Amino acid sequence: MPPAPSPTVTVVIPALNEEHNLPLILENLPPVHEVVVVDGRSQDDTVAVAREVRPDVVVIRQTRSGKGNALVCGFAASTGDIVVTLNADGSADPGEIYRFVDALLSGAEAAHGSRFRPGGDHRDGGALVRAAHFVLSRAVNLFFGTRFTDLTCGYDAYWRELIPALELPSPEVRGPRRGLAWGEGPEIDTLTTIRMATQGLRVVEVATVGYPRIHGDRQRRLLPAALRALRTAGSEYVRRWRIGHRPEPRHHQTARYDPAPAPAPFVRADEPTGRHAARPPASPARDRATRRGAGSRRPDLTVIRGEGRDERSGPSHLRAVPGENYYG
Repeated sequence: MPPAPSPTVTVVIPALNEEHNLPLILENLPPVHEVVVVDGRSQDDTVAVAREVRPDVVVIRQTRSGKGNALVCGFAASTGDIVVTLNADGSADPGEIYRFVDALLSGAEAAHGSRFRPGGDHRDGGALVRAAHFVLSRAVNLFFGTRFTDLTCGYDAYWRELIPALELPSPEVRGPRRGLAWGEGPEIDTLTTIRMATQGLRVVEVATVGYPRIHGDRQRRLLPAALRALRTAGSEYVRRWRIGHRPEPRHHQTARYDPAPAPAPFVRADEPTGRHAARPPASPARDRATRRGAGSRRPDLTVIRGEGRDERSGPSHLRAVPGENYYG
């Protein structure tokens, strides 16, 4: 009997004016089936350099604005069995992807990065930032019965067929005239982390290292970021009671997962798409996602085929996505 094929992996990278950082991310990616870069209408050469560094990259123009919208557009364009989300600013190491994939192959339904677990580190934050994360995590764990140690890390991995269980805004959602619809902005990292557990997914925290931005400056707004995270947690708590408690597996809480730093042949570009033989058993969240159907790549998403230009969207010098806290 031939061995079961390895699952294919899609890496989704939201990018806004990251022409200097994105090449370093793409060059250090391990072998993966697909890379989807979601452009937020960058004013620089983000799209051009992405295609130069990786000619097989799929570049998608996000339908609205905000990091949350960029992620759901990337999810809709993904075709791999596993979807990994990665920032384009160099704050996460692409070489750690195998740790997240290994967590899914070991039985998890979602893998969430944590900079505060043993083996992880938050090199872009001081003592005040660490204290704020600790207080936020304790508060959320108290109200939701979880064991998270990091709620705002955007380094995650999911089985693609389970992404609909997170109930994120669809790419074509019509939000308010001004501003962003709920879930389209930088609150997306906290929102998805909480919904991983409340929607019944088996979640594993994976120790990761958070680095300072490679090129460019990142404005420090600790208080607005903390208030945004608290607001997100409060809104999700109210939402949970309005829609009723979701059926949750007994092992949905985060577990210790710190694998040894050794390479793992989790994807090969020449292998056919398939499901891993050791997939975890069905859960309520998996059943809901299966009924909805994750589907394949959406044909109506705007794919950028040129050097920063698109026939329907106009020239590449369109104004940038509004908001300074695109990456939270």
